[in-house]
Amino acid sequence: MASLKEVKARIGSVNSTLKITGAMKMVSSAKLKKAQYAIESITPYQSRLNKILSNFLATETDFQSAFAEVRPVSRVAVIAFSSNSSLCGAYNSNVAKQLNVVVKEQLNSGAEVVVYPIGKKITEQSEKLGVPVVKSNNDMADHPSFDAISEVTNELMNKFLAKEFDKVIVVYHHLKNTAVQKLQTEVFLPISLDKNSGDVDESTADYIVEPGKAEILESLLPKALRTKMYACLLDSNASEHGARVVAMQVATDNANELINELTILYNKTRQQAITNELLDIVGGAAALAQ
Repeated sequence: MASLKEVKARIGSVNSTLKITGAMKMVSSAKLKKAQYAIESITPYQSRLNKILSNFLATETDFQSAFAEVRPVSRVAVIAFSSNSSLCGAYNSNVAKQLNVVVKEQLNSGAEVVVYPIGKKITEQSEKLGVPVVKSNNDMADHPSFDAISEVTNELMNKFLAKEFDKVIVVYHHLKNTAVQKLQTEVFLPISLDKNSGDVDESTADYIVEPGKAEILESLLPKALRTKMYACLLDSNASEHGARVVAMQVATDNANELINELTILYNKTRQQAITNELLDIVGGAAALAQ
């Protein structure tokens, strides 16, 4: 059985850890609220932009875009989002596992793969896959920036148009709620120009535009793509904080449980020590009496 000093030291150590996990949970909760507010701020803009695109596509039946060109896939870009730090449960490992699955699927199909990692953790994992890695500004994983992610998006769009990439895939987490982050794998390019989308407002579908709907669509599509990638970045950032809140709550609960167990052990050890001392005293007194 451990000595009283050892048990007391362990209780003190767990208490220190408990304070850290509690503080980290509070910080992550505050960051999560800020990240959710950022998502809520961009959602109306993104929804309206998508509605305008749907309305235009519903009336411009002959429109074709280079961003929607489907061609034989020989080279694929995969952009994956993670965090820069750990202590967020299985958040980063899930991204790494899914990235590994996507890369293997593309390689098995005969395509070359280039990875664009966003976040230090996925950058470290990407370098182990044996495929080219284009390092980006990892600071945007902690501080989402529209300008920073737009640079990456513009590069991907330009290389798709130049036929350097035939497909672009995005791997990121979607925040459903604080406790649930759903891992998403989506084809970013080529885009799907669904002219029969249900998201069409019949009252505003017949726009009068200059110089023409095709020209407007050509200018709106890049904006929509940049906005979508920024939304993925925001979603990933919010998911990270949600995962960390849950991880720190679990760690805090485990620490409290461990403290209770150690306290019981401490009391038992102390009781045993007192009992042994009493037995020694009684035994000594009995020996003197004889």
